Amino acid sequence: MSFIAEQLSRVKPSATIAVTNKARELKAAGRDVIGLGAGEPDFDTPDNIKAAAIKAINEGKTKYTAVDGLPELKEAICAKFKRENGLDYKPNQVTVGTGGKQVLYNALVCTLNPGDEVLIPTPYWVSYPDMVLLAGGEPVIVEADKETFKLTPEALDAAITPKTKWLIFNSPSNPSGAAYSEAELKALTDVLVKHPRVWVMSDDMYEHLVYDNFKFTTPAQIEPKLYDRTLTVNGVSKAYAMTGWRIGYAAGPVELIKAMAKLQSQSTSNPCSIAQYASVEALNGPQDFIAERAEVFKQRRDLVVKALNECEGLTCPMPEGAFYVYPSCAGTIGKTAPSGKVIETDEDFVTELLEAEGVAVVQGSAFGLGPNFRISYATSTEALTEACARIKKFCAALK
Repeated sequence: MSFIAEQLSRVKPSATIAVTNKARELKAAGRDVIGLGAGEPDFDTPDNIKAAAIKAINEGKTKYTAVDGLPELKEAICAKFKRENGLDYKPNQVTVGTGGKQVLYNALVCTLNPGDEVLIPTPYWVSYPDMVLLAGGEPVIVEADKETFKLTPEALDAAITPKTKWLIFNSPSNPSGAAYSEAELKALTDVLVKHPRVWVMSDDMYEHLVYDNFKFTTPAQIEPKLYDRTLTVNGVSKAYAMTGWRIGYAAGPVELIKAMAKLQSQSTSNPCSIAQYASVEALNGPQDFIAERAEVFKQRRDLVVKALNECEGLTCPMPEGAFYVYPSCAGTIGKTAPSGKVIETDEDFVTELLEAEGVAVVQGSAFGLGPNFRISYATSTEALTEACARIKKFCAALK
């Protein structure tokens, strides 16, 4: 018998982390590699947030905090939800974890029993199915529209069974950048209202990264009847360029929040105290830089979409948000790469692209929908321009 727990064999390593690590290895070996795999803003954390962290250190605020978050941070989160989403939460309805990933995982572990099903629309963030498996549940992959990358009400309704416990909802989406309009979201919430046993886990991490006057909304905001069975998850990583600070948070029903705190008390205990004080400043401090940075991301999005649509064999839709594009490489399947390898899958495409041109992207099969690949444009315009030129060269070389 293996010493390692059997359930771990059901879990795959993160494809996005694998691509990032591969790019780092090639760079360390002297290759000229442009890494477009990581979902991490290239902007620095704003100075006022860094100053708040330094102040906290200097004031000795380096001790344990409440298990699931500082009272000051919970108050700031409640104010954020009211200010930006029109949602009323009290501090006892808020949990703070070590990144959004821990918050999502805590919720699943606290609620899933063997056989419980969790609906996950494609394309999905790579961690969702594996977190469900680790929590003892069954991920049910629901195919979204292959052109818009959005879940339809009909597909949602058809996927719900007596075993369905959660729908994981992500808008704007990682990996596609697709975001749901108010009307599209209302159509989905109308379905959910008919199924009172199904809860909604809304991953709003890319809330502030929307473009072309798109208006972000979240399920509990659109349909108040879902308020008591929705966990609204967010964090400071993307909007505030604080990925390494590791602070995520969520608000939901008191019973669920208490259960998540109980679990966290026996796993990690409190998130980093200094990162929490910095997050108070992030949420309460000036917000104007968010729109300024979003405009830069929009310019990069437009550059990348235009360039990819000029590549032979690729088609790239225009996403509404996040900092990803999710082009189809269907037109390259069956062609032969410069190495002599016949491209049969999107994984073949990204592997050959990396070997031939030193551009690291992530295959769509990792996100449950292909043949596609994900590009993160959270990097410099210069790097993106060069990467797109290399992708175009690679596509032109396919025979």
